[in-house]
Amino acid sequence: MANHKVGVLGPIPRDHITTHRGEVIEKYGCATHTAIGLSKLLNDDGTVYLVSHLRQKDEQAVKEILGVYPNINLDHITSDADQGDVISLRFVDQNNRLEKQTGFMNPILPEDIEGLLDCEVFICVPITDFEIPLETLKYIRENSEAIIIFDAHGPTNTCTTSGDRLTRFWIDRDQWLPYIDVLKMNLEESKCCWFEKEYETENLGRFDEEDTSHLPALAAHVLDRGVKSLIVTLDAGGGVVFYKKEGRIQEEIVPSVKVDHVVDTTGCGDSFAGGLGYGLLEDPTDYIKATKYANALGALRTQGRTFEVFKSKQETDRIITETYGSL
Repeated sequence: MANHKVGVLGPIPRDHITTHRGEVIEKYGCATHTAIGLSKLLNDDGTVYLVSHLRQKDEQAVKEILGVYPNINLDHITSDADQGDVISLRFVDQNNRLEKQTGFMNPILPEDIEGLLDCEVFICVPITDFEIPLETLKYIRENSEAIIIFDAHGPTNTCTTSGDRLTRFWIDRDQWLPYIDVLKMNLEESKCCWFEKEYETENLGRFDEEDTSHLPALAAHVLDRGVKSLIVTLDAGGGVVFYKKEGRIQEEIVPSVKVDHVVDTTGCGDSFAGGLGYGLLEDPTDYIKATKYANALGALRTQGRTFEVFKSKQETDRIITETYGSL
């Protein structure tokens, strides 16, 4: 029996969510979605090591939530600095939201992952630009053989002194790329990663939300700098996957898993990252299969407000087979 070991790095924010239907939800988010979705797939075949920092008043509640999953190790969730993310989300429609951040996790540093360097995969799901520094990725790369999955949500989002969460250009992107194996982002974030050297003032912030014409150039850039695969999510359009085969860049769309009724989209990206991690455990170079698992977990996340939405590997495999015809 396999005994996989996976590290999940990221915040566990206290989220106050107002849905586009006016419903109010309070829960812990981000890395919890990644870890729990992954733990359901792994079952007895491996352990998820969740690395995060919390406010002291949140630690017991978070560990009670995660403690019901016997294959999630909680030893690296700490509250020594008494700092953790606190976020308010107000959805204006199903996919777009206004955000405020009033609490801030202290960054995850190399010393926080000591003892975990034998993990097969590290899944990094920062949501703001300070949470997982470049030095931590460098430390993993220099001391581990693990696949590093990194979500660009972190470096493309920042927080102002008034608590407003705003998108930003990932200007120092190229310093990070050699330390990332799989770079995951959504379409809006991709536009923050592919910027011009200089803008006319009136063009700043004017993105065509549907335009994907920049993606092949972005993919060529990041794949030439050490990234093995770029995966860009397109909401209901699924995900576009870029990777190299025999030296040539491949581009492939993996359609989304259809859902009839969306309850809550919070955490879909984090769940998607967990699916990627699981898929790459099975085959470290099959980015298409990994994206099928990612799409499945992202779709399942929309189906309710609790973590009960996530399914076993057997049930998830059935969803994938029904959607794609095969794993």
